[in-house]
Amino acid sequence: MSSILSPLAPRLTRRHQQRLREVYRSAGWPSADPLEIDLLAVGLLERRCSPDGHETLRLTDAGIQALAQAHAGNRAARSPHETLVQQVAENLGRSGRLAWRGLSLRVPLPNSLFDAPNADRGPSEGVGEPAAPWQLFDQDTVPAPDHRWCVAMPDVFSIRRSSVEAYLEPVVHEIKVSRADLLGDLKKPAKRAAYLAMAGACWYVLGLNAKGRPIARPEEVPPECGVLQLEGTALVVARQAPRRAVERLPFHVWMSLAQAGPAARPEGEAQAPL
Repeated sequence: MSSILSPLAPRLTRRHQQRLREVYRSAGWPSADPLEIDLLAVGLLERRCSPDGHETLRLTDAGIQALAQAHAGNRAARSPHETLVQQVAENLGRSGRLAWRGLSLRVPLPNSLFDAPNADRGPSEGVGEPAAPWQLFDQDTVPAPDHRWCVAMPDVFSIRRSSVEAYLEPVVHEIKVSRADLLGDLKKPAKRAAYLAMAGACWYVLGLNAKGRPIARPEEVPPECGVLQLEGTALVVARQAPRRAVERLPFHVWMSLAQAGPAARPEGEAQAPL
């Protein structure tokens, strides 16, 4: 433990905490990089050598304690928005879907949505009849001439666990815990149109205000989106989301999903230790 208190010990960052989690959940194969050196130097990791000469890593008791403290700090620092986002992702995972948080996805949108008159459109006016999801793509790279690329970051994007692409049913959940944030968001038709273009259904998840009341009524959300409301600790369907078929996802979306990895996985999916 004296090495942990040494003035020469490196300052541990979130990347160090992430590496501790990765080693804890893995078979412990070394990476031989600076992060690993730091964690070995401060005594949070230790090296083990098998009889056949293979070296692996293992968290020490101090490493387990450091990981527990980091986890407790993360939970304490989590905002109401992040808490509700995680709850939605976990619920989707338990229902058999694969969910991603904070993805950046490109969608082509009509130029008219970015014109000044449309930018001031009120929340009750909607975005009109949305186009079929992803239908405006040409070879996954070129939008139609009267469209432009838009990068959208839905709070939660999920698909069904299916090997048939037409059965994936991509869905967007946008989480709001502030009434001002919700109303400001609904005044951005391009943002809502992007969500509707990238999924077969879009839901707004409404949290509670400081008095424990819903931040909005379901009818304040445009009819092309469904509404989930937080009641206590449960999520209740206030209005179903209209659903449209999605035949396929563009290749660049698959790449984004693969690179990010799901935020929540169904239980029982952990790989057995090697």
